[in-house]
Amino acid sequence: MEKPFPQYKTAKVADLIPYARNSRTHSEAQVAKIAASIKEFGFLNPIITDGDNSIIAGHGRVLAAQKLGLENLPVIEAAHLSEAQRRAYVIADNRLALDAGWDNELLKVELQDLDSQGFDLLLTGFELGELTSLFDEPVAPDSSTQEIDPNDYEMGCTCPKCGFEFDPKT
Repeated sequence: MEKPFPQYKTAKVADLIPYARNSRTHSEAQVAKIAASIKEFGFLNPIITDGDNSIIAGHGRVLAAQKLGLENLPVIEAAHLSEAQRRAYVIADNRLALDAGWDNELLKVELQDLDSQGFDLLLTGFELGELTSLFDEPVAPDSSTQEIDPNDYEMGCTCPKCGFEFDPKT
């Protein structure tokens, strides 16, 4: 049986309810990476809710949005899921991605190309040590490859690394 396409909507961050039994954890460093990603790329991965603003998937993105002072987020309502399906998807959404791997040679080529264009490689989610191990020579820390500090991403902030001024109302 074909599943319905859930509707895209928006929800107020303050109205979203975290799943109390969510077994996935989010460190401040990871939330900072998510916040940096949202600043760079926009909010491209919506929150999945149960139709009553309870979060099924996207807890880390909601934490990053709160840190950035965002007021509204895109959501997909998955009200068609049973309670058991919702609870299982909370786990599956996080676990299934862990089974993916990397083609390190293609990854290296892509990262080197981005680096040659001056793109901040930390915005890919990799840390300096990981980047260094992928490249033949050590990556010299500079303004584009410094570790992301969770305190760099506060509500209405100016990023100390790139000078980006973030207006949480937009």
